[in-house]
Amino acid sequence: MAGVNKTIHLGYLGKDPELRYTPSGKAVAHLSLATTETFKDRDGNKQERTEWHNIVLWGRTAEIAGEYLKKGSMAYIEGRLQTRKWTDKEGQDRYTTEIIGDRLQLVGSKNGSNGDHGSRRPSPSEAPSASATRTTQTGPSSSHSAHDDPFAALEDDDIPF
Repeated sequence: MAGVNKTIHLGYLGKDPELRYTPSGKAVAHLSLATTETFKDRDGNKQERTEWHNIVLWGRTAEIAGEYLKKGSMAYIEGRLQTRKWTDKEGQDRYTTEIIGDRLQLVGSKNGSNGDHGSRRPSPSEAPSASATRTTQTGPSSSHSAHDDPFAALEDDDIPF
């Protein structure tokens, strides 16, 4: 039986995406995404726990992230966990676990009022088609849109930074 390696994240970018290109010309974007959990401790006090996730996007999905996402933007990302091994300057083996995103959905309105603190987004006439900018994926298609998002009413105060 095959296993399942699937992650789903909805959070805010902690910094602008870092978009680069491989020597062969393929786009790769690195994102830092924050997810925050709110809960009550044993004494009934409200607590928050923020987790930071390293996200890697490839190809056209990476280019769209670089074009439309900014620090503070909310994004929905589906992907898989991947751990890679690398060697540091001192010759020590290091490991990094990151999320390889295969689906990106931009969350928020087209006018940029999704918590990106005034970053300008292209008008609909400047942007690629809605299917390319609102949802990008390499897997099966989805009928969900950003307008179906129950989290769209979150305030700027909900941003964890």
